[in-house]
Amino acid sequence: MHMADALLSPAVGGTMWAVAAGTIIYCSRKLRQEMDTGKAPLMGVLGAFLFAAQMINFTIPATGSSGHLGGGLLLAVLLGPAAAFITIASVLVVQALFFADGGLLALGCNIFNLGFFPTFLAYPFIYKPLVGSAPSKIRITVAATVAAVIGLQLGAFAVVSETVASGISSLPFATFVSLMQPIHLAIGVVEGLVTGAVVSFVYQARPEIIQSVQEGQPLGATPLRKVLKVFLALALLTGGLVAWFASEKPDGLEWAIAGVTGTEELAEPRSGLHPKLAALQKSVAFLPDYTFKKPAQQPENVAGMESPLGTSVAGIVGGLLTLAIAFLSGIVLRKRGRVA
Repeated sequence: MHMADALLSPAVGGTMWAVAAGTIIYCSRKLRQEMDTGKAPLMGVLGAFLFAAQMINFTIPATGSSGHLGGGLLLAVLLGPAAAFITIASVLVVQALFFADGGLLALGCNIFNLGFFPTFLAYPFIYKPLVGSAPSKIRITVAATVAAVIGLQLGAFAVVSETVASGISSLPFATFVSLMQPIHLAIGVVEGLVTGAVVSFVYQARPEIIQSVQEGQPLGATPLRKVLKVFLALALLTGGLVAWFASEKPDGLEWAIAGVTGTEELAEPRSGLHPKLAALQKSVAFLPDYTFKKPAQQPENVAGMESPLGTSVAGIVGGLLTLAIAFLSGIVLRKRGRVA
């Protein structure tokens, strides 16, 4: 559900940058107040895991589309809303800057759509009430599935609203929304089941993590070594190997755009802010589309550079970059909180 710059006007993109930045500032203040010593390493490994997981597009049967884990709800359950939002923002920044996944103008939209709805709406108002005070594997799975579906539906609707408000594409609201919502319903069901499975594992291994987050208490002296090792191993394995088998079918957003226009991607404006941001992203992204850069003299339609090795390098490097950024964010905020 990563938006491209071609969908957005500078006014809408800039506004959502401001909204995302404001939410990050709010979350940073919340984390400083918590001063939770256990969250920084957990933010790091979960960020790495989510980066790798988002590389795995799974096919949606009978649609010709695919989807990937959004991860906002999973992070909220394991970290709490504020730390989850900071972590998913770290993932999306790494993806946009170094892998050209999602536009730079659209980065604010992507952070808000994938971060705010699952962490600040679906988690506290849907997941927590459904799980209640006595979590179980069944209740966790049901709550995760319902909350993931609703969170993704809200995010998909936001994509449609931001696109239509921009007014630079020929995507009519009624047609676009009639394609976006059903396909993301299917994607949300898969995400919910995956989220339920992961949360159930953590609940069995370290139930105090789930309980502390749900009650708004710091992790404190909770032993996290086993959980950290498992998620780090999963991140490296998923990004380094499993990503080879990701579906090549268009994701839900591309599929919906193709259903309206006949093509999966829209042409960006050739003047103004769009080409400047595209040039900046091209210069910064060292592994665009999660593979090695093609030589300048090689035509775009010539295959050969999209090797499994390029995918593995992208998965491992991206995961480690995200781990470092999310972990350092938690460390810096914790230290600033102590000073304050």
